[in-house]
Amino acid sequence: MLISEQKAASTAVYDLVTKQDFFTSANHLAFYLSFDGELNPKPILEKAMEEYKSCYLPVISGNNQHEMSFRLYEEDTSLKENKWGIQEPSELRSSISPLNLEVVFVPLVGFDEKCCRLGMGKGFYDKAFHFKNQNLVAKPLLVGLAYECQRVQKVPIESWDIRLDLVVTAERIYRSNIV
Repeated sequence: MLISEQKAASTAVYDLVTKQDFFTSANHLAFYLSFDGELNPKPILEKAMEEYKSCYLPVISGNNQHEMSFRLYEEDTSLKENKWGIQEPSELRSSISPLNLEVVFVPLVGFDEKCCRLGMGKGFYDKAFHFKNQNLVAKPLLVGLAYECQRVQKVPIESWDIRLDLVVTAERIYRSNIV
């Protein structure tokens, strides 16, 4: 995919997301910083910050390299690279429990029409939101951001995999049967 196509898709996803009730009504949102060609949520993050929403980024480094937490992100937040080359907030920022987030924007490698997600294979999002398997309508709302070309016929899922509530592409919003 060309860089110009990636930018156009990010703009179209921004236009869709920022008009949705789940975005306009939320005050505690988690984002990711795009890596390795993922759809870039930065314009949505900047819009949320303009609206004085509390924004968080995932952090993998720290005491347990197998768990992900979410730290506050503000304009002056210093970022550092983790062992995978992904930027994350310094450890000096306050964190929030995944239970207290309202919306989480999730990166993905692939997805299907039922909002099953294929990630990078480390299971960080699945572990952080495992509680949603017991209560499928629990907050936060998990929103995958993707290119339409990442949609596949069927994502194989395991019992520990967490289904997304929505997947937003430049073309449309996919909704799981739970939302």
